[in-house]
Amino acid sequence: MTTIHYRSADVDGFKVFYREAGPKGAPKLLLLHGFPSSGHMFRDLIPLLADRFHIIAPDLPGFGLSDMPSRETFKYTFDNLASVVDRFTELVGFDRFAVYVFDYGAPTGFRLATLHPDRITAIISQNGNAYEEGLSEGWNPIRAYWQDASEENRKALRGFLTPESTRWQYTHGAPDETLVSPDGIALDNFYLARPGADEIQLDLFSDYKSNVALYPAFQDYFRKHKPRLLAVWGKNDPFFLPPGAEAFKRDIPDAEIRFFDTGHFALETHATEIAAVIGEFLSR
Repeated sequence: MTTIHYRSADVDGFKVFYREAGPKGAPKLLLLHGFPSSGHMFRDLIPLLADRFHIIAPDLPGFGLSDMPSRETFKYTFDNLASVVDRFTELVGFDRFAVYVFDYGAPTGFRLATLHPDRITAIISQNGNAYEEGLSEGWNPIRAYWQDASEENRKALRGFLTPESTRWQYTHGAPDETLVSPDGIALDNFYLARPGADEIQLDLFSDYKSNVALYPAFQDYFRKHKPRLLAVWGKNDPFFLPPGAEAFKRDIPDAEIRFFDTGHFALETHATEIAAVIGEFLSR
């Protein structure tokens, strides 16, 4: 049986909740979740890898059980999310580590990699995008808000925050919806329903344009440092398309690309298969 510890770290006054498993002396693996989730999304993956790796999965600022300060006291940008996670890795002793990035975890993790290329031993990108061709038309309402930050365009994005939308994100593209546990959906919706959470998520929708603006910098990092990279991709993802995975090979010719017949939350249906690929990749 895998022992998972549930801890909190004080990051200069900011509480970051995290899951930790695996032997302290083993190679380190940082798991970064996406929208609208938390480290809970790795509940099936962690036990499958913890015999070989020292794993830490934090909840991003404003997500899960990490602090969710008001918008007046904390500016919800991806630069600030990355800054907190960067400091967090130092406090928990993650000096050199592989990083698993998913959705929002990708621009967070890629910022860490460009800041500290010497700390990154490998990157696993599970539907974690860094190329324009990876963005589907599903981003059009958010793009409209980037171009015109009107109240009308902001209001239009609230549809992404409904319980029905969360469930759709989990089940769309899955080979069998009955394989998708309702627990993650319910937990994400619980967090989204907290007072003020909606405005925080709308702020992050707005700031996502900063990630797209950084794509050239991320790609330059890939070309210059050639990190070991594995893309494990739910090929039916309605937001991040397969060309976004294939594009990694343009900058990292030795990148490994694996597609799975599932959707955005690929771990919900394919945790065992993805863990096997990751274990083999990192153990080489």
